[in-house]
Amino acid sequence: MEAARVLADDPEGVNTANIPNAEAGDVRRQPVGRVGWTAAFSAFRHRNYRIFFGGQVISLVGTWLQSTAEGWLVYELSGSSVALGFIRFAHMLPFALLALWGGIIADRHSKRSILLVTQVSAMLLALLLAALVHSGVVEVWHVAVIGLLLGAVNAIDVPARQSFVVELVGRDDLINGIALNSSMFNLARVVGPAVAGLLIGVIGMAGCFLLNGLSYIAVIVGYGLLRLPKFDKRPDHPPFGEAIGEAFRFIAGNGPIRAILILVSTFSVFGVSFGVLMPVFAKDILNGDAKAFGMLMAFNGGGALVGGITLASVGKRFTRRFLIYLGLTGCCLFLIAFAFSRVFWLSCGLLFCAGFFMIIFLATANTATQLRSPDHLRGRIMGFYSLCFLGLGSVGSLVAGFLARQLSAPLAVALGSCVCLLVGLLVSRRIIRLPPVNSAAPPREGT
Repeated sequence: MEAARVLADDPEGVNTANIPNAEAGDVRRQPVGRVGWTAAFSAFRHRNYRIFFGGQVISLVGTWLQSTAEGWLVYELSGSSVALGFIRFAHMLPFALLALWGGIIADRHSKRSILLVTQVSAMLLALLLAALVHSGVVEVWHVAVIGLLLGAVNAIDVPARQSFVVELVGRDDLINGIALNSSMFNLARVVGPAVAGLLIGVIGMAGCFLLNGLSYIAVIVGYGLLRLPKFDKRPDHPPFGEAIGEAFRFIAGNGPIRAILILVSTFSVFGVSFGVLMPVFAKDILNGDAKAFGMLMAFNGGGALVGGITLASVGKRFTRRFLIYLGLTGCCLFLIAFAFSRVFWLSCGLLFCAGFFMIIFLATANTATQLRSPDHLRGRIMGFYSLCFLGLGSVGSLVAGFLARQLSAPLAVALGSCVCLLVGLLVSRRIIRLPPVNSAAPPREGT
């Protein structure tokens, strides 16, 4: 049965329709005419989001500056792909242990207060690493310990920050806000690695870590400037185990969220871990230096930036199911091609395309998860999401490093991408879409 479309005038000048959504089993407000630039940046109508966005851009450039310099530092100290995987494991391991606790904290306390504490902590750790490198005493185990501490901070930060966006823009602009967040993150991925490739030879790696520490000042000031309603703390919070069980039962009973978490988990372990091997590709396979490493990372981030802007502009014109599978498939195919490229500029182009589709997949998966989450469970559900995406990334880093050592870096990337494609195919075949809202048929599961 074809549902009637009710046209409305959008305040941005875009005709919209309230359409029963077979994907979600609910009514979806969707543009039916031309989507302009105003709609593409609708989240910027919100003052709080503009302040949040500006501070995050500066801080994230510093974060990617440090991440790039850290990878080069570890590879110079050890010359080992296994060491690279171990350092990434150290960064991500705390997610496996603390992400669910971070989700509970996000549901129980003011998210701004949580984020202020985590950002100050991350700043101090960046300054500590800068001091160790500057003094000439830094060793791989120092980087690993600081990575563990920073991972613990991020396990608290990420669920709160991801579930904070809806408080800044509301549900109507959530997909736009998340897509712009992805664009912001990947703008930093373009600028940070490229700048790091230049600055490593000018101010050294200690200078890169120092600049990252100072960049946190912008986001800390931004959080302080937000105008938010007073946080009302619930007096009846359940114990830890019961709180986690409540969120788990909701996820277990929601077919679309289950499917999304399966796909995100697989991509975290076998797909996105290609990044940990980038120094190997830059130095040993493409015969480059720190600048080449920075260029590869920047092209991948540039593709993700364009993908985020594209999603913000036209994402509402497609079903989230379509975007999730398009993004996953496109990213994996281009990563396979990259794995076997031996031409530097071709590799840059393939990473650009992989980044484009990667952000289509991840940003849509994030949006779909948040839109399906009740307000009182959103922090905990995003804790599960963070566990699947970032926590399992610790396993993926070890897997990538081990496969690169036993086989080769190209085969490790290609094999991981093939696993993601296979799981995506299995999930798309076994998870059935929900019927339209007005259908008399019993509900069925879908993504």
